[in-house]
Amino acid sequence: MYTISNGILQATILSKGAELSSLILLATGDDYMWPAGEAWAKHSPVLFPIVGTLKNNTYYYQDKAYQLPRHGFARDKNFTVTQQDAESITLQLTDDAATHAVYPFHFQFSISYRLQHNSLYVTYHVINTGTDTLYFSVGGHPAFKLPMTTDTAYHDYFLKFDQEETAGRWPISPDGLIEQEPLPLLDHNNLLPVTKELFAKDALVLKHLRSNRVTLASNKTNKALTFSFPGFDYLGLWAAKGADFICIEPWCGIADSVQASQQLTNKEGIQSLAPQAGFERTWSVALQ
Repeated sequence: MYTISNGILQATILSKGAELSSLILLATGDDYMWPAGEAWAKHSPVLFPIVGTLKNNTYYYQDKAYQLPRHGFARDKNFTVTQQDAESITLQLTDDAATHAVYPFHFQFSISYRLQHNSLYVTYHVINTGTDTLYFSVGGHPAFKLPMTTDTAYHDYFLKFDQEETAGRWPISPDGLIEQEPLPLLDHNNLLPVTKELFAKDALVLKHLRSNRVTLASNKTNKALTFSFPGFDYLGLWAAKGADFICIEPWCGIADSVQASQQLTNKEGIQSLAPQAGFERTWSVALQ
């Protein structure tokens, strides 16, 4: 367990999965992260080298079948710290014999956490250390406590996107796959009321939004957070059934569709890197 602080925020990161486990606004002592309670045993798992579920938990690469669980293996691996100071930390995972059995690529995957003013910046760095093209997806899954105050209720909150959106939600099949057609969600507006019923049929999956920032707030409290996700083509919103949190999930990648070919190189949202090339994406959250 590692802690960083800048006098305004304090963040705690676990070595397992390089997972963010708390984010405290020091002026109030409030932790904005879900504390991994009974409803869901995670805080903010990292999704790599896939996002979501594979069809039959299987993909094919160079005519060979491989199996990966939902969201990949990084969240269950121990990362090594490669840099740390008072306000930032970087943790790293590299391929080994165990990863090669399920994912035949050479990679260096690092996650950096950096505090600046009232914001936490989380950066994913991927380097292809092999001699073949690297195919991967990566994403975040942070869970924020809701309601934020004892005198407000879950349904008092809303999500406000920074752009007006016309976007459907892509339904998820019982097998965790993306259905073929979206259902209506946002129609020329930027406000989405938050209710527990919203997640009764699993996550809301949004594709290619105009927005790259969304604010979680209520008219009944000044406490809020603003989540920025530039460069992420997909956004998931989720909560466990009846649970007091909401996950805001930026993804570079997505679960297989119900009609997916299961060929890794043709997977929707898959990222590709030439040998020795690098990839970087950053999401951030600002607290108030």
